[in-house]
Amino acid sequence: MLVLSTPRRTALALTLAAACWGLGTVVSKRAIEEIPPLTLLPIQLGASLAFLALLMRWRGLPFRDRTASPILGRLGVLNPGLAYALSLLGLAFITASLSVMLWAIEPLLILLLAGWFLGERIGGPLVVLSLVAVAGMLLVIYEPGSTGSPIGVLLTLAGVACCAVYTVVTRRWLASADSTAQVVLAQQAHAFAFAIVLVVAVALLGGVAWPVNVTAIGWASAIASGLLYYGLAYWLYLSGLRNAPASFAALSFYLIPIFGVAGGFLLLGERLDPSQWLGAATVLIALLLIVRRTSAAVLTTDYPREAPSLNPSE
Repeated sequence: MLVLSTPRRTALALTLAAACWGLGTVVSKRAIEEIPPLTLLPIQLGASLAFLALLMRWRGLPFRDRTASPILGRLGVLNPGLAYALSLLGLAFITASLSVMLWAIEPLLILLLAGWFLGERIGGPLVVLSLVAVAGMLLVIYEPGSTGSPIGVLLTLAGVACCAVYTVVTRRWLASADSTAQVVLAQQAHAFAFAIVLVVAVALLGGVAWPVNVTAIGWASAIASGLLYYGLAYWLYLSGLRNAPASFAALSFYLIPIFGVAGGFLLLGERLDPSQWLGAATVLIALLLIVRRTSAAVLTTDYPREAPSLNPSE
């Protein structure tokens, strides 16, 4: 047994990943006004891949890690490929607020899968505090009149399941890779190929495969959201996941709506009502209690004890 402390750099990486996902969602709202969702996905992934490739070339890092399991790269088809394709399709049948509420179950699903697939010890207090965090998150994102058809709900839940499976399987094989940056690059290359196939399929079915009359702000929003949502967010998340149990890393997802709402407040002029402030405070208190308990917990795992590095080569 190892005494697993929660290094500050691990917590920082996971928190920054949540911030990138939350702010990336806000920027994506602007991009999707001009670009169809299934077309936006490859644009975002392409921008992320270009950014990662340039950064790795600048640092003199090889694009391929021959020590990593091939499964790691192929997981990109699952997430962000299939997961976000299903989510975007689900949005065609349900409201955005209902979609976000359905995604609230992802951390809980990861807790269950981590206990079953990875053998992580999931104690009762962690489950209870997680449920408190879910309740707080729902206060932040709830909007009256959030409705949708059953097919939209099923498509969204399928996307949630893909993301949860991605986290636990990636955590299982991540130790075989020397570089987090190379894992992110490989996964997003697979996701990009999958997204291109979707765009081609849309074109063959008579849909809009390429947007027209997109403004400079629209293109800038698409590129910026890709860098935030896929490049930086996944890089930071996998950096934290490398040195933390999947059940702990998933707790950072509770912060995503808070950063998203804060981004809407700062960038879009949206206003928070008292229930949202209460929900944000509930989430933060629950997470602080979880971190305090986890940092002193003795877990029967074989995770590395080193603090994760935010250096792209590690």
